[in-house]
Amino acid sequence: MSSLVETVLFVFGLIALGYLSGRLRLLKVSTGDGLSDFAIGVAVPLLLFRTMVNADFHGGVPWALWACYFSAVAVTWTAGHFVTTRVFGRDSAAGVVGGVGAAFSNTVLVGIPLVLDVFGHDGIEVLSLIIAIHLPALMMASIILFEIFGRRDDEPIDVADLVLEFLRKMVSHPLILGIVAGLAWRLTGLPLPPLAVRFVDSLAGIAGPLALFAMGLGLLKFGISGNVVPAAVLSLLKLMLMPAVALAICWAVGLPPLAAKVAVATAALPAGINSYLIAVQFGTGQALASNEMTLSTAMAVVTTALWLSLAQAVFG
Repeated sequence: MSSLVETVLFVFGLIALGYLSGRLRLLKVSTGDGLSDFAIGVAVPLLLFRTMVNADFHGGVPWALWACYFSAVAVTWTAGHFVTTRVFGRDSAAGVVGGVGAAFSNTVLVGIPLVLDVFGHDGIEVLSLIIAIHLPALMMASIILFEIFGRRDDEPIDVADLVLEFLRKMVSHPLILGIVAGLAWRLTGLPLPPLAVRFVDSLAGIAGPLALFAMGLGLLKFGISGNVVPAAVLSLLKLMLMPAVALAICWAVGLPPLAAKVAVATAALPAGINSYLIAVQFGTGQALASNEMTLSTAMAVVTTALWLSLAQAVFG
């Protein structure tokens, strides 16, 4: 068995282990919420903090990386919106859920452990650059589109409220805080005190396995009920169209090999829980989003290895 396939099986095996722990009632399903809160609120932010402190970005702003990845996001989001509204006849608000579900990768709970195992800490540096604007950009796009498509015709768009709502979410988000704090410490030029290094390393070291296990346990809460066909189609867009577009654009612009492979790997990730949380927040498409998250996670066991292999063949 190749090391790449073994890594993919290990990553999704931890998700399966979390799922089975809940299914066999070894752990309560609610335990997954606590583990996820700890992973996203403490362990992963510390991993991102450590990455930002130690990263070598070669003095450049990664415009090409962002352009490649978010072009794939835009294409897939548009396709997801079109499929949800035109093919399955849902309203425009549900179309926003379909679009964000098809384009919002699970960059944290699945992406960070996968990239760390496949590409090491250099890969995490690249992924961190995507994460730094991934959540803010897609959350802002979701808020704007829901304001446009979800409001009544006689309701004006309040730009100030949009901006304030977005800023409230971002300034308190632990992932954003972890990245910003790491960059701020980096700018000081000071080394972390040895005791701080021990604290950060001990918690950052468990971020990956803990996030994957929590993801698997959390899947029990969502399950699959209704909207199976639309969710399956959106899953295919997420797992096949988005990485294909990312790979093509990365190749066309000549993105450096590591950055290109991480961009394709990130695009190939299953749908993230944020698409479901967005659906809950705006009161539409909850079953569609939860089903797609579950289905795409299961299907990604096969498709992730495929896209990682293709990216390796194309970019070396």
